[in-house]
Amino acid sequence: MPQSVKKNAEDRMDKAIGALRRDLTSLRAGRATPSLLDRIQVEYYGAMTPVNQLANLTTPDSRTLLIQPWDKSSMSSIEKAIMKSDLGLTPSNDGIVIRIVIPALTEERRNDLVKMTKKFGEEAKIAIRNIRRDANDEIKKLEKAGISEDESRKHQEDIQKFTDKFVAEVEKVLAAKEKEIMEV
Repeated sequence: MPQSVKKNAEDRMDKAIGALRRDLTSLRAGRATPSLLDRIQVEYYGAMTPVNQLANLTTPDSRTLLIQPWDKSSMSSIEKAIMKSDLGLTPSNDGIVIRIVIPALTEERRNDLVKMTKKFGEEAKIAIRNIRRDANDEIKKLEKAGISEDESRKHQEDIQKFTDKFVAEVEKVLAAKEKEIMEV
């Protein structure tokens, strides 16, 4: 039984790293990519919908994103959602498509992106620590149900080792993204 608790905790921590990587792809590092718009939610007929479910996203060149909505009535909603986002992008609407020209990153914007990267990293670390707490609580319940105190302590130490490993992985992912952002 404790093995399943540890395995579950390790799987959840791995998913937290995956979520961090997905979040970091939405931060731009000087080039246009459709994943920049992954976190943008558009109000569409009363429901919050991801922009990639409302339009075709393409990159005709390295500095331009092209958004072709399937429903022309959603253009203004998509535009508003992009303007409200923390991406710092300004869309232009020609009635058929929405164009977003990605400006070159300034030093100030690079520093802002690094701060956002660190914020995402801190959220991932908090998620990993919460998973550790939940797993330790389950082990303590099993201790009350019949496993020995020594066995409980050993399992909690194993969970701490997983936690340390995944926190180090978060640091590695953040360092790589920070390096990518700061490249000129």
